[in-house]
Amino acid sequence: MTTIYLIRHAEAEGNLYRIAQGQYESSLTDRGWRQVRALERRFADIRIDAVYASDLYRTRATATAICRSHGLPLHRCPGLREICVGDWEGRTWGDIARSAPEAMADFGSRMDRWSIPGAETPAEVLARVKAAVEDIARANPGKTLALFSHGYAIRLLLANLQGISLRDTGEKSPTGDNTAVSLLEWDGEALRVVWQNDNRHLKDPAYLAGEKPGRAKRAFALEPGLWFRPLEGPEAAERLAAAWAEAGEQGPVPAASLTLEGLLNEEPAGLLHLAPETGRIHLAYIRPDCRRRGLGVQLLGQAVQYTRAQGGETLSAAAAPGTPGEAYLRDCGFAPQGEAEGRRLWQKPIGFDPSI
Repeated sequence: MTTIYLIRHAEAEGNLYRIAQGQYESSLTDRGWRQVRALERRFADIRIDAVYASDLYRTRATATAICRSHGLPLHRCPGLREICVGDWEGRTWGDIARSAPEAMADFGSRMDRWSIPGAETPAEVLARVKAAVEDIARANPGKTLALFSHGYAIRLLLANLQGISLRDTGEKSPTGDNTAVSLLEWDGEALRVVWQNDNRHLKDPAYLAGEKPGRAKRAFALEPGLWFRPLEGPEAAERLAAAWAEAGEQGPVPAASLTLEGLLNEEPAGLLHLAPETGRIHLAYIRPDCRRRGLGVQLLGQAVQYTRAQGGETLSAAAAPGTPGEAYLRDCGFAPQGEAEGRRLWQKPIGFDPSI
């Protein structure tokens, strides 16, 4: 009998920033790395003979939880990749919900009829992932394996192995949490689900100690958020100046290479003002009545995407001590890097670790 631990990747940027990932490359969040450490503690005393992961960065990074602690090489397997979602990749779920509400609803609830240009169908993904897992099991008879894959792909496979059709997968087979563990067995002919989507390692005190009290939690995986467009129009300068002043900043609004407004449905909810210097954030502003709803961090997601496209690997910002801007930067994982002209400087690395 071959034993397989099937594990979803840790929280990645797309999960936090509400950006459709698919096969789009993204890194892990600060919470995601804490989940990796929790996973490492969970598997510390479990014998693992081999580790496989999708070749996307977020699964490879999660697989370090076992590879490094057990001294095992990582076998990259493209067959374990997430579904390719075509031109949705890299777009916010808020944008997708606004432009294609029916297709987005089908993506989460009616996999049998979801199809968009340039994307894989759920049926194609199921066939690919199932074949990959079976091939890996067939090549490792009698061993204990750890396989790292993705939420949608794992959801399709677990449903299929339990006799749930594509039509009913949305209703009867939920998506597991980031780093959720499922146990499969292979008897040489077929896969069997022993148990699924266990997240007990995310309930241990060592992990929970790093959770921020009152942190906004997404209601479900595809919950839409903001969509973005350039800030334009006759009132643009006035709105930007008002947001700048409310954020506690002094003096004129500095020049920028890009200013975006984030909208919730059709209502303006926030502004992102980026400096000409690559990776420098002048302003990340959320309207007061939209705060503490998980929206502010989505501004950061746009800054990450724009900075990476410019070749940058670090975000930076400055804020006066004790202001809401400083609290926002700290909550988003920025670290203080000194002071200048009465403002504290903050930085956050966003590059990919070349050793992974």
